[in-house]
Amino acid sequence: MEIQVLESQQQMAAAAAEKAAQLLRNALEARQRVRVIAATGNSQLQFLDLLCSRDDIDWHRIEIFHLDEYVGIEKSHRASFAGYIESRIVNRVHPAAAHLIDGGAKDVEAERHRISGLIQTDEIDVAFLGIGENGHLAFNDPPANFRTEEPYIVVELEERCRLQQVGEGWFASLDDVPAKAFTMSIQQILKSRSIICVVPDKRKAEAVRNCLDPGGEISPAYPASVLKEHRDSHVFLDKSSASLLPGYNDRPQSTAGVR
Repeated sequence: MEIQVLESQQQMAAAAAEKAAQLLRNALEARQRVRVIAATGNSQLQFLDLLCSRDDIDWHRIEIFHLDEYVGIEKSHRASFAGYIESRIVNRVHPAAAHLIDGGAKDVEAERHRISGLIQTDEIDVAFLGIGENGHLAFNDPPANFRTEEPYIVVELEERCRLQQVGEGWFASLDDVPAKAFTMSIQQILKSRSIICVVPDKRKAEAVRNCLDPGGEISPAYPASVLKEHRDSHVFLDKSSASLLPGYNDRPQSTAGVR
């Protein structure tokens, strides 16, 4: 795992977009069709905007999946991750395909099987991730299931995760946040050839310390700690999100490797 700490959120997003573009161009040189997993949420906005503004990526050869979606939320809902992907990526760059989870599906298990079958047809080249305030990856809240080989699972969302969605302005109250969600499993995420993880904001500092401290344990209690096992993961922090991480908080615009 490589960690890079930048002075500001804008610099962090720019560095992450540059690295993501490099990985996508490399994948496009090696393969005719490239597959990407996109994360959503406030933490990804600047990064995705910069990445989608570039003119050096052939999006017409790229397929997009997304990490998670609320159960019971239609794409038209303002908090829908499928709607987020469609408006912020698909409608801007017009990829070869966008395999979006139908949160409003009447048969939840059938929808889980459908999206799982699609992602299993080939390897993922690059996954874009964030880390939640509780340390989750996608909607794999602690204690996360590190063992299941199912590509997508349906999970119960813990209260802190749901409160984060309220705090970010996606829902008016805790009662409005769905209790269940589709999520890509930890094992499926780790199958990606490369990972870009973008984590801004002071409110993420505790999770960053708990999950990414080189001396810390890899544990389901800290789901994002599993990134330390991945062969090609790149984490981008700003000074605020890195402020509790030993050895990094005073090193803006620096790169350090953890293996």
